[in-house]
Amino acid sequence: MIRRWVFAIPILALAGCSHPQLGPGEIFDSQVITEDEIVASRASNAFEVIHKVRANFLNNRGATTLKGEGTAANTYPIVYLDDQEFGPISTLSSIPAAQITMIRLYRVSEANAKYGTHNLAGVIAITTKQ
Repeated sequence: MIRRWVFAIPILALAGCSHPQLGPGEIFDSQVITEDEIVASRASNAFEVIHKVRANFLNNRGATTLKGEGTAANTYPIVYLDDQEFGPISTLSSIPAAQITMIRLYRVSEANAKYGTHNLAGVIAITTKQ
């Protein structure tokens, strides 16, 4: 009996940690929250969606200078809404989930290339329904 459990538990753990089921030709991207994931989350705003689906997007990125002088304001990603700067991470709660088609986290190097060098902790880019 114990032998069965020893084999069953690791198999269940591996199945629980697997990536979501994707359709043909789709590739999982941990930096993107799709519209299907947004709907499935049943959240009311962007902050709740991110908190439920990819909470790591909301992590503090730490000091942004060699001297450790980074302020709290620049240690979290900046929010962009439809490619326009929207504000600090606290503004996520003002964006209704029903209007969002995609949420993407751009790490620092990607954010600097796309939005400019003032994004020292990355960017959370939200695309809304037009």
